[in-house]
Amino acid sequence: MIKKRIIKKLPKSVRVDEFKELIRRIPNKDIISKISFLLSYGSGLRISEVLKLKKEDINKDSIFISQSKYGVERVVPIPKGWRKEFIKYIPLDIKIRTLQRRFKKYSIEAKLNPKYSFHSLRHGFATRSLESGIPINQVQLLLGHSNIATTSIYIKANPIDAIKSYEELF
Repeated sequence: MIKKRIIKKLPKSVRVDEFKELIRRIPNKDIISKISFLLSYGSGLRISEVLKLKKEDINKDSIFISQSKYGVERVVPIPKGWRKEFIKYIPLDIKIRTLQRRFKKYSIEAKLNPKYSFHSLRHGFATRSLESGIPINQVQLLLGHSNIATTSIYIKANPIDAIKSYEELF
């Protein structure tokens, strides 16, 4: 019997410059998309967590996630760029599929990687956190992963930085 090899692909992570360009593409009238993208990229929320968020879950320094995947409760930081007036839009009045379509639309306009999905914003949060020096066990807590091996995939998510580090040393 021949075993099939499982190909493990690296997560597709939105980079800081790409996120800024994505946000620039959102028209002012579409505040719901802007808030959604900011919560996922700036706090590491899944799309379902963004949409289940309630006003009482948000305080001045953190967001309490009570309804996450596998029922894991956690606390995440308020994203940079969060404005007090955003709270009036919570809970967000949008369906998952609509939000996913808007992400695709704006990411095409921003000329981002066509393989990106809404979840790539969460991947961007994880990758950026690790690259900034946040210890992996703390990133694990922020993401709500029960196994640190799940979080460790983000260490490998940016081979370009590894190549730059190599070139600087040799």
